[in-house]
Amino acid sequence: MAELPSGSEEPVETAHTTTGRHAEPRTRGTWSSTPGADRSDPRKPEDRSALSFLRELPVLILLALGLAILLKTFVVQAFFIPSGSMEPTLAPGDRVLVSKVFYDPGRGDVIVFADPDNGRTEDRGVVGGFLHWLSEGIGFARPEHEDFIKRVVGLPGETVEIRDGKLFVDGERIREPYLRGPVDTRDYGPTVVPRDSLFVLGDNRLNSNDSRFGLGSVPVDKVVGRAFVIIWPPSRAGWVH
Repeated sequence: MAELPSGSEEPVETAHTTTGRHAEPRTRGTWSSTPGADRSDPRKPEDRSALSFLRELPVLILLALGLAILLKTFVVQAFFIPSGSMEPTLAPGDRVLVSKVFYDPGRGDVIVFADPDNGRTEDRGVVGGFLHWLSEGIGFARPEHEDFIKRVVGLPGETVEIRDGKLFVDGERIREPYLRGPVDTRDYGPTVVPRDSLFVLGDNRLNSNDSRFGLGSVPVDKVVGRAFVIIWPPSRAGWVH
């Protein structure tokens, strides 16, 4: 082997890539090792995710409001029980859900129907009125005008009578297992339920403004829906029978 001339150094072999080009020099830094990461963005991945979520938040809120409006209008709505006329089935302060979908009133159903005398409504403005309406529908606010909630006992065209605290429809005794406490022995009727109307009573017969006294028969088109479950308070949560 030939000797190298004095004072010369053996050349250093340069590393090559598989393509034959020189390897890129490595530099120190804090780039993410995640495949496909944008190395031009110095923010951490979690920071970018949080920013993306904040950008999408208004859209998510609008979608949630739209869904709540659809549910409140066409499917189910929450209602606040203001009085003891339906005790012990429903107590003052209970929140119930009312089903609106394909509902055909039947005897024994607990229904919510519109108050025929709405009175004056507080002017809350467009935004305030919408927010109050929405909060009513999801059960967070008490409604300005308390809708009625009673039990259907007479259907259109039927003859309703109460004798010695017992209910008779078309002369047949109707059992009422939902009644508790002192019996209301006041007689009523017989009376024929008008066409397209319902005869309703409170379960608390001694303290109920219903079809016997003042309220009269309820037009079917005033019915909002059937109460089917108590959602608040938790100690009373359960199905409405």
